[in-house]
Amino acid sequence: MMWLALSLRERQCQEKASRGDTCVASLRAAARRGGADMWQEVLPNAWESILSRIRSFQYSQKNAVLVPAAALGVGGMVVCWLMSRRKIKRLEMGDGWWGSGERPLRENEDERIRPFKIETSDKEIEDLHHRLDQARYAPPLEGAAFHYGFNSDYLQKVVAYWRNQFDWNKQVEILNKYPHFHTTIEGIDIHFIHVKPPYVPHGRAVQPILMVHGWPGSFYEFYKIIPLLTEPAKYGLGDGDVVFEVICPSIPGYGFSEAPHQKGFDSRATARIFHKLMKRLGFKEYYIQGGDWGSRITTNMAQMLPESVKGIHVNLVFITMQGFKKLIQVMLGAYVPWLVGFTREDVRRMYPFMQKNVYDLLRESGYLHIQATKPDTAGCGVNDSPVGLAAYILEKFSTWTNKSFLHKDDGGLESKYSLDELLTNVMIYWVTSSIVPSMRYYKENFSQDPHLTNDSRIGVYVPSGIAAFPEEIAHTPRSWAKAIFKNIVSYSYMPRGGHFAAFEEPKLLAQDIIHFVRRVEQL
Repeated sequence: MMWLALSLRERQCQEKASRGDTCVASLRAAARRGGADMWQEVLPNAWESILSRIRSFQYSQKNAVLVPAAALGVGGMVVCWLMSRRKIKRLEMGDGWWGSGERPLRENEDERIRPFKIETSDKEIEDLHHRLDQARYAPPLEGAAFHYGFNSDYLQKVVAYWRNQFDWNKQVEILNKYPHFHTTIEGIDIHFIHVKPPYVPHGRAVQPILMVHGWPGSFYEFYKIIPLLTEPAKYGLGDGDVVFEVICPSIPGYGFSEAPHQKGFDSRATARIFHKLMKRLGFKEYYIQGGDWGSRITTNMAQMLPESVKGIHVNLVFITMQGFKKLIQVMLGAYVPWLVGFTREDVRRMYPFMQKNVYDLLRESGYLHIQATKPDTAGCGVNDSPVGLAAYILEKFSTWTNKSFLHKDDGGLESKYSLDELLTNVMIYWVTSSIVPSMRYYKENFSQDPHLTNDSRIGVYVPSGIAAFPEEIAHTPRSWAKAIFKNIVSYSYMPRGGHFAAFEEPKLLAQDIIHFVRRVEQL
C-alpha cells in the first residue's frame, strides 16, 4: 500500500516537468525516513490523486457515451433535413411489361416498325346506326343550357346528324392521309403517325418533334397543326428556317394503341415507352410537346432522359396549390401583383380566385373523381352506348374550350369545331372500345399522393416553352411554373383559345412552337 501511494505520488510529480528530479528525490527520502512523517506527507496527496483519477475516469466514460450519442442525434436530424430537400436530378427510367400474362424470359421483343391502316366495314357502321336508332333521352330542364351537362335537346340534333349525314368512310380516308404505324414496346402495340416534311430547303435541319394528346382527345387533334409544322413557309409561318417532322403517338389504351393488360400503367411508364419509340425511330435528340396528359407525359420524359430532349413545349402546366408561399401570393396578388411575381395579365386570368380556381374546377372535375376511383363502373355505360359516349366526350369540348359556353343551348360546340371533326374523335373511341382503358389512366396516375412521388421533386432543366391560353381550365403564372420548369425560354400569353389548343387554334400554337424552337436553336 505504501509503495502504491509512493508510485502514485511519483507519477503525479513527474507530470509537473517544472519540478524536475527534486520531486522524485523527496519521495525517495520520505521512503527512507518511513514512520508517521512519511504517511503524513504521502497519503493525503495519494488519496487526492486516486479520487481525482476516479472522477476523471467517470467523466471520460460519460463523454464516451453522451458525446457520440448527441452527435449522432444532431447528425441524423441534419441528414433527414437534407434528404427532405434533396433534389433528384432525373426520373428513374426503369422498365416494364404490360402485355398479357407473364413476361417471356428469353424472347426478344419484335422491334419492327409495321405500317398500319385504319379500316372500317359495313357491319361496323350498321351496328352503330342500330344503336343510335335505339337511343332514349331524358328531357332537359327549362333554361338549363349546358349547366347540367350535355343538353339532350341539342344531343338529339347531334345524333341525327351522326346517323344521317356523317360519313365515317370519308373520315377514315382523311385519317389515313398521314402514315400510320404500329410497333411493339413492353408487350403492347403502340400506334403512331409519322409525318415528314415534303420539302426541306438546302442547308436546313429538320427538327423531330413528338406531340402527345390528352383525354378525351386523340392523335386526331394534331391533324390541323401538322402541315403548319412540316411546311411552315407555305402557311406564312416564317421562311422555313425551322421545319419539323412530326410524330404523334396514341397513349396506350387510347385509340389504336393497345391497352395495358397489367395494373399500374401511369404517365412515367408512358414517358419511358415514348422514349423507346423515338430511339427505335433513330432519333437521339428531339423536341416534345403536349397538353393535358400530354403535358404530364412530356414533363416526365424531360425528367427521365434530359440528354435526349432538346426542348419541351407545353400548353398546360401541372402544379400543386399547397404551400404557405402560394397562399401569401394569392392573398396579395390581386392588390400588389408585382410584389409576388404576378403580371397584370396573370391577375386578370386568376381572379376572382375562389371562383376561377376553386368553384370552376370543382364544377369541371366531377369526371376526374369517378375515373380516378371506379372507372370501369361508369365506363360500362359509355362503352356500350354511342350516344352516351358522345355526350360524355363532347361536353368536355364545350366547357373546356370556353367556360361561357355553359350558358348556350348548343354548348357553343359548332362555333369552334365542325360536327365532322367532333364526331371523328368520338368514333376513334367508339370503334376501338378505348373509352374504358382511357378512363383507367386516371386511376393509375392518382393511385398515390402526387406529393410523395419522385417526379414531384424533380425539376425540368431542359429549355422549356409555355403557351398560356386564356380559356384553359386553370391559369399558371410564370412565377409558379418556374417551380417545375427551371429553364423557361419562352412564356406566351396567347390571345385566345382553350384546353384543346392544337384542335381549336392550330396556327397560334404552331407559331408559338416555332418561336420557342427558334430561340432554343439560337442558344
